Amino acid sequence: MATTVSAARLRAMLGDGGELALLDLREEGVFAEAGHPFFACSMPLSRLEVLVRERVPRRGTRIVVYDGGEGLAERGAAALRRMGYDDVAVLDGGVAAWSAAGYQLFTGVNVPSKAFGEIVEQRCHTPHIAAAELKRRLDAGEDILIVDSRPLPEFRAMSIPGAFDCPGAELVYRVPDRLASPDTLVVVNCAGRTRSIIGAQSLRNAGLANPVVALENGTMGWELAGFELARGREEALPPPSPAGRATAAALAAAVARRFGVAAIDDEALARLAADATRTLYLLDVRSPEEYAAGHLAAARSAPGGQLVQATDAYMNTRNARVVLVDDDGVRAAMTGSWLRQMGWNEVYALEGGLAGKALVAGDARPPIPELAAAPTPAVSAAALRELLDDRRAVVVDLAPSLAYEAGHIPGAWFAVRARLGDSLARVPQAELVVFTSPDGVVARLAALDLAGRGDIRVLDGGTAAWRAAGLPLAAGREAMADTPDDCWRRPYDPYAAPGARERYLAWETGLVGQLEREGDVGFRL
Repeated sequence: MATTVSAARLRAMLGDGGELALLDLREEGVFAEAGHPFFACSMPLSRLEVLVRERVPRRGTRIVVYDGGEGLAERGAAALRRMGYDDVAVLDGGVAAWSAAGYQLFTGVNVPSKAFGEIVEQRCHTPHIAAAELKRRLDAGEDILIVDSRPLPEFRAMSIPGAFDCPGAELVYRVPDRLASPDTLVVVNCAGRTRSIIGAQSLRNAGLANPVVALENGTMGWELAGFELARGREEALPPPSPAGRATAAALAAAVARRFGVAAIDDEALARLAADATRTLYLLDVRSPEEYAAGHLAAARSAPGGQLVQATDAYMNTRNARVVLVDDDGVRAAMTGSWLRQMGWNEVYALEGGLAGKALVAGDARPPIPELAAAPTPAVSAAALRELLDDRRAVVVDLAPSLAYEAGHIPGAWFAVRARLGDSLARVPQAELVVFTSPDGVVARLAALDLAGRGDIRVLDGGTAAWRAAGLPLAAGREAMADTPDDCWRRPYDPYAAPGARERYLAWETGLVGQLEREGDVGFRL
């Protein structure tokens, strides 16, 4: 039987200053829509083995898991203990008990970051510009630089005409070199509000001489004002010149001093890494491309703007230590300044960055030992095609619903791993059931869940292998064996409900009032 804690005990644990990971084991869409405690992190049971070792790296961390009464918490607690986590408890009564005790439930995702952005705008008086006013000034030919603080894939999907992509932590690094005049108006945008606000305030905190504003409500506000968005653009601000790097370094150094982002050397980092009593997150805040080209072996990729925008997608252990790495200190300082203000008290920048250090290339993901246990027989993409043509197999796709809708094997049935037992009863019978997922990992884990069933196979390499073989894909909600509530849907995603953008923007601004009812959450501006 799992150890349990009451809602009151959990509330006390969240405020005692010790390390704690509060994990919601429901699917992300349920987590977002049904509500959760402020510091809870979405950790779907369907992807537990894939995510938890990166987000909760220390096996001795205090962990509390919960659900909505579906029995996921007990299953998750047992799985975590099998993985070596030895301090795991279940919230007695789940999310209903938390609410019944009078504590707040927050809807949405990345709530700490979103709420922080709204507090920043309110307390720092970050100036903003409405879409109509920006359009008027652009049409009048005024000197304006629009920078989009999202990653390039999001920029490519939709952007303000004439904007340049420059992800959040890159702003102080790249923008000063682009400005020929101190009178140029700098407008920072994202899709909604948070990255616009944080990006604009980053430039203001760094002391940029130019006027800087956030685009009110980002690309959503632009479209709601009746203006067209551009699609497919890839124009990005280039890396700075040597003079630009020097300017950016000076600005960032002042920010680091102001907000207490201390520098530590390699020896100090080694001491932190050797401390088995504390969690250490070593995060490389450069772009994913720079990380892939060469990074410290122990570092994870966490582009600075995205880290601030979604801390709970990278770090699930509250009160952990954080060391940020880049190549010249600019992006580490800017990212660290925001983490410090969000309540991460032990935040450091690695002195000297990557200079002179041994680097490794490529992506870095922790191994999943479970996959080595009793591997399920696999079929190649070509063999699966023959099986389907002969009507001897049925495919069950365990991809996130957004990925399934974007492209899946024709005829494949969508299902959610954590609820797979119920889903299989809705799938037509066939000689073989073949599981797939984007890269095959979740499919293999699901097959292990059902070990002993002789009619199950997995697609070798997952749906990516099917695609690489040049085989056809279908789109949309073709065959649904489960409800597609596993993903939080952005207001502009397929199947988003009418009025989703307006409701989302109202939700963001409404977080300030809900924070007042929640009480002190550790923000220190």
